Amino acid sequence: MLAGAPEHGEIFAGNRANGRIAFSVAAGAGGCRRERVHEAGALRVRFPNVTNDGTLDAVIVNTAGGMTGGDRFDIGVTVRAGARLTVTTAAAEKVYRSLGPATEVGVKLDVGAGGALAWLPQETILFDQVRLRRAIDVALAPGAHLLMAEAIVLGRSAMGETVNSGHFSDRWRVRVDGRLIFAETIRLDGKIAQRLAERAAAGGSVALASIIAAPGGDDTLAAIRAMAQDFTGEVGVSAWNGLAVVRFVAPDGAALRHDLIAALAAFRTTPLPRLWLN
Repeated sequence: MLAGAPEHGEIFAGNRANGRIAFSVAAGAGGCRRERVHEAGALRVRFPNVTNDGTLDAVIVNTAGGMTGGDRFDIGVTVRAGARLTVTTAAAEKVYRSLGPATEVGVKLDVGAGGALAWLPQETILFDQVRLRRAIDVALAPGAHLLMAEAIVLGRSAMGETVNSGHFSDRWRVRVDGRLIFAETIRLDGKIAQRLAERAAAGGSVALASIIAAPGGDDTLAAIRAMAQDFTGEVGVSAWNGLAVVRFVAPDGAALRHDLIAALAAFRTTPLPRLWLN
């Protein structure tokens, strides 16, 4: 190696993508508005419009075109008291294979008293030999509202892709006034396809999603149960302590999106983000 030439580790680190956005929104006389926006690296956020009910729309863009091993992305969203915000992504996120370190994603969501956040990113697509670690932390003030949907699709079925092996860990924590009300960690490691084929896991389905609504009660879940014949995959619902959770497994990404759109309509009084419907 030439004197002064960078070592392999330095070259690898220099080619990794990093991105961070942190922004806050506040209520105003004409609807919600941006208060503070910070962007760094490969992540951007755009605010295309304010809906008729005063909700501000935000769209997250990853200019790196995907994620892979060694990349690090962080998102911080603050909704001030009384403000209303819907967040989505410009496209489905793709996480490619890694033969080394994992992709790291951290999401922190903070909603003030009387505020409302709909966190509705499009699906995350995982490729074979993926390595992804994600953590989502939500802090709700008393009287805050949260609607959160996250979808994972393992491989692009239409292109004959299968995620045979890899690592995926997903940690969610939701707190109200500092009190933990929801805690979950999902871990798929090693032979992922074999694991998902088990009936006690996903019965061969490769598209998974969850919706969390806080507060959420039996009325909305009864409406979702009434849709049972309209769903393409399997859907399970439950509610406890003012929290509603809906689980989805489906044979592919298209089927999962169909079911998610149907279920989310039962939770929302305003239309889904246009990017979901394109």
